[in-house]
Amino acid sequence: MPLPIAIIGAGPVGLAAAAHLAERGESFVVVESGAQAGAAVLRWGHVQMFTPWRYCVDQAAGRLLAAAGWQMPPADAFPTGAELVAQYLAPLAALPAMAPHIRYRQRVVAVARRGHDRQRGPDRQALPFQLTLADDEGRESLLLARAVIDASGTYLSPNPLGAAGVPAIGERHVSDRIFYGIPAVLGRDRARYANRRVLVAGSGHSAFNTILDLVQLRATAPATSVIWVVRRDTATLDRIFGGGEADALAARGRLGMQIRELVAAGQVTLVTGWHTERVDRTADGLVVSDGQRTLPPVDEIVVCTGLRPDLSFLRELRLALDPVVEAPVALAPLIDPNLHSCGTVPPHGVDELRHPEPDFYLIGMKSYGRAPTFLLLTGYEQARSVTAALCGDWAAARRVELELPETGVCSGPQAEAGACCAPSGLIALHPVSRSCC
Repeated sequence: MPLPIAIIGAGPVGLAAAAHLAERGESFVVVESGAQAGAAVLRWGHVQMFTPWRYCVDQAAGRLLAAAGWQMPPADAFPTGAELVAQYLAPLAALPAMAPHIRYRQRVVAVARRGHDRQRGPDRQALPFQLTLADDEGRESLLLARAVIDASGTYLSPNPLGAAGVPAIGERHVSDRIFYGIPAVLGRDRARYANRRVLVAGSGHSAFNTILDLVQLRATAPATSVIWVVRRDTATLDRIFGGGEADALAARGRLGMQIRELVAAGQVTLVTGWHTERVDRTADGLVVSDGQRTLPPVDEIVVCTGLRPDLSFLRELRLALDPVVEAPVALAPLIDPNLHSCGTVPPHGVDELRHPEPDFYLIGMKSYGRAPTFLLLTGYEQARSVTAALCGDWAAARRVELELPETGVCSGPQAEAGACCAPSGLIALHPVSRSCC
């Protein structure tokens, strides 16, 4: 019996890859560290996505669901992360063609060629992959696969507060007062932020969502205050606020306009040209410095400075990654945020996603490395192309089947990863996180 194709991650893109393999009758196993499909999405489940439903459903997944009687929500409605899971990902994962092949609460701790480290070469392609899995109790097991698709995303590996790409001095020691991502300020995390002094770091839509929630919280908790720090200088602030009415994703354009108005009205204290160097816990609160300036003490810090791929469990594979973006080398120039917005990244597939390790692919947000230009539709096209190639259908793999919505928001350099996305857009899929999708 042939070995299955292993898919890491039961998020939107991982399940899309599984749906395409299911349609082709190919054997697959999905490994998910969470307790259910879309577990990472639920971490920002309170956030509304920028993209309407018509951009949120993969074609193969939609066909499988439709055959089971599923109806897509209104095409022009904007789901929250929780609604995306409840109304799309959970029903998809529960289909008979999918459910038996998904393993939950299984974390991938290593991927390698069976019996070979990365230095051994001539017969690598003839050997299966071995995935070392660990359950919630720490028990380990091996999964053998003929190919591996890593769609594990980046939400669980956020960038630090420190401007140098490493934690600021003292950042680790005050981690109990730092939230990475988009907290549920008006929901489960309300008590943490009500009537507190809050510092928000980051110039993307994750920061925007957090700031809007904090300002709304002030209506019932009037002592709540917000300091917002960004790396950009005052002269380039327009790039932060985005395309406004020119944005094809209207919800995203409105978000930037709202933030601009709050800053102009003095409801949010904006500090530009900021590069965090140090955080100290004092009797008056957390004191943050950039080496030259020191901010007033705060009680809480929310870090929305983007995400990065976790490559630690892939060390024994032969990867070809761009040294700056950490995306596959052929993909990196196509997604460079200095040149492209979410809507101007050209469609791409198996050829741009190749690595020296045969039959291994990064897809979805993880394939973009640290670039913030990811769209959910792009991830679905990657899944379609890669799965077609792994099934030997190279004509389909190299055929372009994607038209992206144009956007006026993300053009030009981005100060922080995630600047054009909402959690993870799916999120518009960071929201977060990076959410342009």
